Amino acid sequence: MSAKFLKETKEGTILLVYVQPNAKRNEIEGVDEWRGRLKVKIKAPPVGGKANKELVKFLSKVLGAEVELVRGETSREKDLFVRLDVKDIKERLGF
Repeated sequence: MSAKFLKETKEGTILLVYVQPNAKRNEIEGVDEWRGRLKVKIKAPPVGGKANKELVKFLSKVLGAEVELVRGETSREKDLFVRLDVKDIKERLGF
């Protein structure tokens, strides 16, 4: 499986995510090869930034590192900054 959803930077990694809000539970569904993004389901509704907050909290817990939303505040396609290298992220996500 390719890691098109990870872009390495000097300080860490940009994680490209496609979010599906209003899901039954928070989970990583896999990779959307067409979009080149990691597909993540989030329980919270996309209202008042609730889904964004829950996404950041969920991925911080899964990755065991600080996650920050850098692009896509109102879009389903989001770019998140993680202070880990690509190898660590792939390992923690199980890829």
